Amino acid sequence: MKAAVMHEFGDPSVLHYEDVPKPTPGPRDALVKVAAVSVNNRDLRVRAGTYNTKPALPHVLGWDPAGSVVEVGRDVTSLTEGSRVVYTGRIPCGTCSDCVAGRVAECKRSQQLGLDRWGAYAEYVCVPATNLLSIPENLSFAEASVIFRHFPQAFSLLEHTAGVQAGEWVLVMGAAGALGSCLVQVGKLLGATVIAGAGSDERVASCLINGADFAVNYRTVDLAAEVMRLTEGRGVEVVTENIGDPEIWPGAFGSLARSGRLVTVGAHGGGVVALDLNQLYLKSLRIIGTAGSTPRDVERTFTAAAEGRIRAVVAKEMPLDEAAEAHRLVESRAFTGKVLLVP
Repeated sequence: MKAAVMHEFGDPSVLHYEDVPKPTPGPRDALVKVAAVSVNNRDLRVRAGTYNTKPALPHVLGWDPAGSVVEVGRDVTSLTEGSRVVYTGRIPCGTCSDCVAGRVAECKRSQQLGLDRWGAYAEYVCVPATNLLSIPENLSFAEASVIFRHFPQAFSLLEHTAGVQAGEWVLVMGAAGALGSCLVQVGKLLGATVIAGAGSDERVASCLINGADFAVNYRTVDLAAEVMRLTEGRGVEVVTENIGDPEIWPGAFGSLARSGRLVTVGAHGGGVVALDLNQLYLKSLRIIGTAGSTPRDVERTFTAAAEGRIRAVVAKEMPLDEAAEAHRLVESRAFTGKVLLVP
């Protein structure tokens, strides 16, 4: 089969379209013909060698494939050939005490597709059948890849970590990006008034189309002042921050109302910022780091997707042999939504 393989860390040119052995499913595995896999910021950092974990080389990226089952292992009864599926979650080790007790979600030795093991920048990928979820009939493979990559985390972040309540105000930073566009939609589903923050006028406009109540270009205006104007001086109860840019962090942090919560789930802008401790304690603010999602969040995503209450924002679909160019496009940030590879 063909795959985009990296033999060294570096710029996008290290991704090479080449022949590799087609995987064979084990007793509990399924072989999936990949129809779509998204290009994530984590992929870029792993490729560059700047992620906190470095995979063994050679390596194949890609952690959220959607496609069709072409073969299943002898012990698999939940899937059949031709099933339309999307990959979710981590792959448990199967041998630790948590796994043996049936608590696979608590496995401390779980693996991530595209990081700890070869991923889905390939024509086929082999994964445990328990990590595959049937795709709602109203979704394409590309839509499923995007929705089940980011919406479970968006539900987890806003509903569980931040505890957003109907009637509250939420500021979503990076709102034109893949996760940001999902956070805007989930915020509205939870009954919040959503202010979208983005870095260009074009991206601001896309946030309004995506359902935000208000949108602000945080590169050209005083973000905190504009948020205070929109909220009549109160500020927002919740800020979601997945950028970590020291230039725009103060505006996001300064937008919080008293007893507000800032939830951070990324650091693509550097991750080292100045923190105003005076405001932190005088206004009784909370900063919460979070990552991942739960099976319940996946269920919420499946239901909302099947009912048509959430949608994927897809920027572009590109063939697998253009993986390097797809990485360059994502690095440029000259788009809104998600870039996908279509083997």
